[in-house]
Amino acid sequence: MRLISFAHLALAVSRAGGIGFIGAGSDLDDLESHLQEATEMVKQIPVKGHTADTLPIGVGFLNWGADLNIAVKEVEKYRPAAIWLFAAHKNADLVMWTQAMRKATQGQTKVWIQIGSVSDAVEIAKLCSPDVIVVQGSDAGGHGLERGAGIVSLLPEVMDALHDIGRQDIPLVAGGGIADGRGVTACLALGAEGVVLGTRFLASTEARIAKGYQDHVLSARDGGINTVRTKVYDQLRGTTGWPGSIGGRGIINQSFHDVKDGQVSEENRKAHAEALEMGDLGWGENGRLTTYAGTGVGLIKEVKPARDIIEEIRDQVEEIESRMSRKQSKL
Repeated sequence: MRLISFAHLALAVSRAGGIGFIGAGSDLDDLESHLQEATEMVKQIPVKGHTADTLPIGVGFLNWGADLNIAVKEVEKYRPAAIWLFAAHKNADLVMWTQAMRKATQGQTKVWIQIGSVSDAVEIAKLCSPDVIVVQGSDAGGHGLERGAGIVSLLPEVMDALHDIGRQDIPLVAGGGIADGRGVTACLALGAEGVVLGTRFLASTEARIAKGYQDHVLSARDGGINTVRTKVYDQLRGTTGWPGSIGGRGIINQSFHDVKDGQVSEENRKAHAEALEMGDLGWGENGRLTTYAGTGVGLIKEVKPARDIIEEIRDQVEEIESRMSRKQSKL
């Protein structure tokens, strides 16, 4: 949710009972302004049930490019409730980030680390002892491992592997392809302590997103077929600092069709640059601007406030659990 989730969306999620994150990404030049905005919003309307020790939102960092010194400075000053670390060039880099953040806030800011494989989960647990591990399945939109498992098999195997090393105490939060209460219920049944959603909030009123991008999300269907994980979109956008094992999942568009054998040409870049000048018309099936989204995109039909999205999902989970309980009682 880099460049899309800022103070308004993050706080809307937190006010609805979740924890929302500012997507700081790799460029932290404007992070302080977003944290200051969130601070002022909380002063005006406090988040119910949250103490004053921390700011009731999180901040997500892309560790391949984010400046640790700037990150520590801002986290120490504003004390977000959590930080989310992802996409370091090597897992050992996350040790430095984890230690620096814990020292800066005396452990008040909780450390979430995202993984996409069993081996990474085990290594991160041993190296960093994070407060939360985010288990990202391959259905997730945006960036993740180019080779990986869906959440249905990944989450249980991660749980077993952590149990084997005595780290079953680390809470696991599931992500990837979850867009409604059915997906949430499935992940809870698999053993997750909670879930994270990204693509669903692209269709929230608080998201800072171009209408063309949002309309493409709403119109997409059959996400397993019509999205793809690739490096093409990064190459066209010029964001090429990602670790080699990571690609971005987006809705297939004309840019993807134009590129031959994964090699972006100057002609492709020129067409993409021209699309940038077209505004909202640059997105869509026949457009060339990137619409990052997960395979659950076909479940998203309308734009709603973040609170309504969360309350709807919560109601769906309760209804499913009630239905399952009734079925169980008949056995």
